[in-house]
Amino acid sequence: MVNQEQKSQSIEIDVEKERKEILKRYHKLLSAAKNVLKEGDTKLIKRAFETAVEAHKDMRRKSGEPYIYHPIEVATICVEEIGLGTTAIICALLHDVVEDTEITLDDIKKLFPEQPIKADKIVKIIDGLTKIAGTTDIGSSQQAENFRKMLLTLSEDVRVILIKLADRLHNMRTLGSMAGNSQLKIASETLYVYAPLAHRLGLNAIKSELEDLSLKFTEPEVYKEIANKLQKTKTSREKFIEDFIGPIKTRLDANNIKYLIKGRPKHIYSIWNKIKKQNTPFEEIYDLFAVRIIIINEPETTLEQEKAECWQVYSIVTDSYKPNPDRMKDMISNPRSNGYESLHSTVMSKSGQWVEVQIRSSRMDEIAERGYAAHWKYKGNETKVNGSLDNWISQVRETLETGNSSAIEFMEDFTSNLYNEEVFIYTPKGELKVLRKGATVLDFAFEIHTQVGGKCTAGKVNNKLVPISHVLQNGDQVEIVTMKNQKPSEDWLKIVVTSKAKAKIKDLLKEENKVHVTDGKEIIVKKLKHLQLENSLMTMNQLRAFFNKKDYNDLFYSFGKGYIQPDEIKKFKADKDAKANILAKLSTDGLNDAKSFEKEIKKINGNRADSDHLLIGDDMDKVDYTLSKCCNPIAGDNVFGFLTVNEGIKVHRTNCPNANTLLSRYGNRVIKAKWASQLAIAFLTTLKLDGVDRMGIVQDITKIISEELSINMRSISIETFEGIFEGRIKLNVNDTQHLTTLMQKLEKIEGVNTVLRFDVETNYF
Repeated sequence: MVNQEQKSQSIEIDVEKERKEILKRYHKLLSAAKNVLKEGDTKLIKRAFETAVEAHKDMRRKSGEPYIYHPIEVATICVEEIGLGTTAIICALLHDVVEDTEITLDDIKKLFPEQPIKADKIVKIIDGLTKIAGTTDIGSSQQAENFRKMLLTLSEDVRVILIKLADRLHNMRTLGSMAGNSQLKIASETLYVYAPLAHRLGLNAIKSELEDLSLKFTEPEVYKEIANKLQKTKTSREKFIEDFIGPIKTRLDANNIKYLIKGRPKHIYSIWNKIKKQNTPFEEIYDLFAVRIIIINEPETTLEQEKAECWQVYSIVTDSYKPNPDRMKDMISNPRSNGYESLHSTVMSKSGQWVEVQIRSSRMDEIAERGYAAHWKYKGNETKVNGSLDNWISQVRETLETGNSSAIEFMEDFTSNLYNEEVFIYTPKGELKVLRKGATVLDFAFEIHTQVGGKCTAGKVNNKLVPISHVLQNGDQVEIVTMKNQKPSEDWLKIVVTSKAKAKIKDLLKEENKVHVTDGKEIIVKKLKHLQLENSLMTMNQLRAFFNKKDYNDLFYSFGKGYIQPDEIKKFKADKDAKANILAKLSTDGLNDAKSFEKEIKKINGNRADSDHLLIGDDMDKVDYTLSKCCNPIAGDNVFGFLTVNEGIKVHRTNCPNANTLLSRYGNRVIKAKWASQLAIAFLTTLKLDGVDRMGIVQDITKIISEELSINMRSISIETFEGIFEGRIKLNVNDTQHLTTLMQKLEKIEGVNTVLRFDVETNYF
């Protein structure tokens, strides 16, 4: 459980009312599960329920509610929204007792003596859901270690992730009661890991809700603005959808097709993504809503009949409205690897608006909403979907078993493969392989076999010879060319994009690297001794951060291979002495995380209301911090402080390109921060403009900046091409209000199309 529980104090509690509410929620859970319960299951669930009630009896959530509400609601989500059964219900009810109470895994096993096999499964799943005890040092990430532990159980039982997703969904639904800093950390982690994971397992409804809720807390103003606009257009949208589906319904009825039609707006997060990627305002997004046609099949309908009916409906839709040929997606012939099957077509309505139409059978719709769990219901059907998901879980297991990467590195590779589009590639014999978009010939070679990948020298794509770095496209047929003497190199890691290929290349390089790692460690130890620097874990950690290496082996290897010369450590020493960085202070004081650091800030700041916050502008002389270059925060931005390993505290915007990564991997190093009320400093920011070029437009832009608003402009760059201009302007502003005023004035200039604040998406951790 992410939210920290609190014991009941100084609040009036109606014990009897709460007891009735607990029983009401429990009976609702049993009612939802009645179709999956077998004989004797109710007794096992009751045992788990009573144990959880007793274990959490003195615990309350931040909202003040009894803590037991949470596990009951998680169990209900498992049943109602994911479609899981008795074992998952029991695990959901007990998922926090080992972590938060005195109950042990052995105690849980003893609860079910009559079913030892089920008891073993329950214990294994709960162990996977239980966080690792203790804290980690400042250079590592507890979140990453916990995530890897959870995935180790996933590779044996996928229910551990499904229950964790239910747990996270309920936490997100009740996140409003948490403190703002905690909201930001939890929402960012959700967006970085759990929403993509739900997508990968085919849980579309949960994925979309997690994204929307994350946006609600990371970008509250954006969320509110889009939600309000959707609400204002609701009536006209419903009328439009009703008119749009009229001709389709007439034709479906004439063909005696049983169907259900749903019209809904796209999710808020999806709309926001389009606004960002396309630099388009809300009003100009052409496919704000989608129409879904679900064909209601008879139980005996075969898969081939389902496909034929979907194509029949597609024909009816495209006979009624003209389709966009570039927006047709056939995910029935080639289902996505998360199990998703559907036909998508974007068609032009009579009023000139584009509408996305999704066509699927009732079976496909259930799999689209419930993902992996729905496959258990249909496991008698032999579909490619089942195999794809199982293959993915096997790959996760294989990657975990190698154990070569740090938890953070593993998490980075894992998450990078969760949320990407896919390409469908064929072997010379016509066997289909599904890879992430951007995969190369070398990725494909390792997908075939490690030995094939290790000896790969080139590829034949559609009978044309290409290099191993060639990026594959949908429908390519690929043959791998190998040579006996070929050996993998570190450059290969820059060519591949899939986790499987990266892990295999690292394995192949491991033996060769051992010598360089040993040599590098000896070089560093000798140089530290020569410079009279302590050879300690902290020093090694600071060196790793200074040279921007992911782990110690990477650091040692770089020295052993000669990529970094021993004298470079002199620069490290000089930097360490000059900065007198915050890490040294934390080590001296026995502080190693943000929570401890905030206590230190309280001592400095006294009794003010926000004494646990880093006050930007006032605390510079007391605390070592800098404004991060990756997002260039300015006064008025929502910000947080991040305790770095080697450079003190860096202040980032909450919507910084790196925020999700920092907050989700290193939440224990995030510090509350806010701007001082009065700041006599100017902030550097960059604006990006585009529009239609005309004589005098640059003069009009600079006039507003320099003359009207008296803003100091650092640089301006304008380029034109065939009547269109693009420009970037670096300037100093006082705060976000000052910047907003400037942007609004620039947007009113004749010819200017968009004015955006520009962020440099480079890692400056």
